[in-house]
Amino acid sequence: MSNKVVHVIAAAAAGFVAGILLAPKSGAETRQDIKDKTLEAKEYANEKAGQVKAAAKEAAGTLRESAGHVGDEAVSMAKSARKSATRVADGVADEATKLGDEAKTRASRVAEEAKRTAARVQKDAEKHLR
Repeated sequence: MSNKVVHVIAAAAAGFVAGILLAPKSGAETRQDIKDKTLEAKEYANEKAGQVKAAAKEAAGTLRESAGHVGDEAVSMAKSARKSATRVADGVADEATKLGDEAKTRASRVAEEAKRTAARVQKDAEKHLR
């Protein structure tokens, strides 16, 4: 409890005790009043404790439900991320395959051109060396 609440409760108790002790009643009446007020305070405390217990139980249920929703959302996000990563990986693999095929084709063209050039250079050299 906060310090202010403790002070308020202490002040209320002191006022109650002072009121009973200063009241013009007999000892038996005063004891009965104290007993009655004590029972009232006990009933009030039990009622408030029940209300707090019910509120705590409801809050725990709400937290459990929310945690379940958050967990479901996290699982869903993970599945979505996994699917996206798979699509990206598949796309990258497909693109890499296409680029590899294109590189092979171009390399083949370059090799053929190099062979033709080598053949022309050889012919030119043979011409000049004869």
